[in-house]
Amino acid sequence: MNSVNTNLADYDLFDQGLPLESFAEIRKQPGLYWIDEEDGSGFWAVTRHKDIQAVSRDAETFSSAVGFTHMEDIDAEAMEYRRSIIETDPPKHMAIRKMLAPFFTPRKVKECEAMIREVVNKHLDAFVAAGEGDWLKLVAKPIPIEVLCRLIGLPEEDIPFIIELTDHLVIGITVGDLPADAYGNTTELRLLPFNSPAAHALFEYGEKIRADRRANPREDLATILATGKLETGAELNDLDYRNNFQALVFAGNETTRTAMSHLALQWSLNPAEFAKVAADPGLIPSAIDEVLRVASPVIYMRRTATKDTELAGTQIKKGDKIITWFAAGNHDEEAFDDPHSFRADRKASNHEAFGGGGIHTCLGAFLARLELRILLDEMVKRNFSIETTGEPVYIKSNFVNGIDAMPMRIKD
Repeated sequence: MNSVNTNLADYDLFDQGLPLESFAEIRKQPGLYWIDEEDGSGFWAVTRHKDIQAVSRDAETFSSAVGFTHMEDIDAEAMEYRRSIIETDPPKHMAIRKMLAPFFTPRKVKECEAMIREVVNKHLDAFVAAGEGDWLKLVAKPIPIEVLCRLIGLPEEDIPFIIELTDHLVIGITVGDLPADAYGNTTELRLLPFNSPAAHALFEYGEKIRADRRANPREDLATILATGKLETGAELNDLDYRNNFQALVFAGNETTRTAMSHLALQWSLNPAEFAKVAADPGLIPSAIDEVLRVASPVIYMRRTATKDTELAGTQIKKGDKIITWFAAGNHDEEAFDDPHSFRADRKASNHEAFGGGGIHTCLGAFLARLELRILLDEMVKRNFSIETTGEPVYIKSNFVNGIDAMPMRIKD
């Protein structure tokens, strides 16, 4: 092993984006690569595209529920208090997914196209009028949360508050940024998603929405969450409701926001590639998949082995922690030719930005793709190009490849 830092548990490794050199060094090692953690535990790092898919598609052997999906270990009480669809195995996972899935089918999402285009144009107009500014504040943050709020059925005036809460949740993945009693929280932080009092505020907000939909049902996702029936005929219990409401708001907002940030960044870094898209808008779908591949909004997911098994010639024991590094798999030389280069015409729909396949494939993948395609389409129609006016500020996290600020301007 050379001097490259391969400790993927080190947040400092991610303060300037993805540590592609570290991923590449680990992929060179035979089998899986073991990484020790400061608390005395450790995990197998899965960094090859084919191995990530093998783990992701075997939920029976590699569980999301047993040890949860974040690298850090939490106790049994906290797991039960915080469990959402993301940390649930079949059959319960499939029951919740089946209840929500009708709102995320390609056909249902397609019905949202006019609404999404309206939202995209509103915020692009604001950026064009300004000529320059923080792409995050003006475009990448407001678009996905407004689309999601309309889909769920949340009031438009609540959008700034939802953005505020999800910002705090992202930062909570790392070191936390709020006093424990923020938003009136009285719950131990270990029991809250992301160890953040912002989760408490989102729970309380969700309960308000639930009460309203039970009294005044509508044709929206909030009503399905509040009153929908599982296959057993039961509604979601209180814990299931609030955790899945939180997961829906966070996942549906943060990952698309991150992808929209990286879309603009890649345009600035690769203007010739986006000139190809402008000349041939038929490249928009492939360009979006390439953005998702390069950006990898969710960097990893954890699984826990439910039995002794073997992967990539490595013996894995029951209870071992497995970390599938989607961002590493998306830059695997065996899966993608010249993987660090952005190619707008690359056929890369097998990327792992929405997970490595299997039952936990992102429920909102169709929606995210449509939002991104419409954004790129409207940018191309405006016949402008963009460039950064300063270095992007990355969120210091090894879980999300988020950008906190990115000054940009329209090129003359």
